[in-house]
Amino acid sequence: MRAFAEWEEQEAILLALPHENTDWKPYLSEIMNAYVDLVSKISQFQKVILISPNLQDFEQNFSKFRNVEFIQIPTNDTWIRDYGAIDVENGNEILSLDFTFNAWGNKFESNLDNMVNKELFKHLNGQLKSVDMILEGGSVEFNGAGTLLTTKKCLLNDNRNANLSQNEIESRLKEIFGLNKIIWLENGEILGDDTDSHIDTLARFIDENTIAYSICEDAQDPNFAPLKAMEEELKKLKFNLISLPIPSKIMFENRRLGATYANFIFINDALIVPIYNDKNDKIVLEKLRAAVNREIIPVDARVFIRQNGSLHCSSQNRFKRKSDESWHYIA
Repeated sequence: MRAFAEWEEQEAILLALPHENTDWKPYLSEIMNAYVDLVSKISQFQKVILISPNLQDFEQNFSKFRNVEFIQIPTNDTWIRDYGAIDVENGNEILSLDFTFNAWGNKFESNLDNMVNKELFKHLNGQLKSVDMILEGGSVEFNGAGTLLTTKKCLLNDNRNANLSQNEIESRLKEIFGLNKIIWLENGEILGDDTDSHIDTLARFIDENTIAYSICEDAQDPNFAPLKAMEEELKKLKFNLISLPIPSKIMFENRRLGATYANFIFINDALIVPIYNDKNDKIVLEKLRAAVNREIIPVDARVFIRQNGSLHCSSQNRFKRKSDESWHYIA
């Protein structure tokens, strides 16, 4: 078993569309336009699979794009990174792992999202395996060579797997993902994040030996201290490091939003990077352009973060399968 690095060859990107029965309802047209922009960028490089209970939304907004398919499935929310199946390499095949999803520690409704993978794999080829463990895709970051980066605040939180110790969680993850090493970060937090410090807002592998990570340059900002402490942890590791300064404070309805550049998406031959109409947009894009050997594509993420996530949170990668792999569900 081997966990993929996100920059490996992909078959498709999965996106779950916002709809009127989600928390996006008050500004549904704005977020739908943001998804249209995201899909227009990704579909130039690879297939996009959209899921939603509403076929009309697809027909009105997305049917014009090539490389886009639609599957009608009911959902609670859009953050498919956290409930979408996680692919692993299993010999010559790919196995998709369906973990239990409890909406970030039972903070929201998740009954529909927790059934998405079983419904989805009625339409997709490949093997789906149910895993009796609570885990979100945004809480784990792989370098493709046996190393997992994560945070203690999330994976050891009592609202996830309270019955398991750190050693038990580590042992299970190593077995499930074929890992040699797990890096547990003690620090790191961004205001406006309700995931209990998902790693995909904080620190990401951009190649096997390099981590891009969030920093705050304003010592008066509440994000400064936790991100500085995380940086000190990362400096003790044997990885190349690239700092990504977070944007200035973004407010919406008297609430600070969790804006981060680390929530980028690898796709075939490109990197989709969230931007926020901030002075640091250009700085971050130039840093990533120098470090990543693929096209860098900015996408405005200011509407996405109104619901506490960004671009990576909204997507899930489906890695390249052999054309003759058949579907079957493993109970």
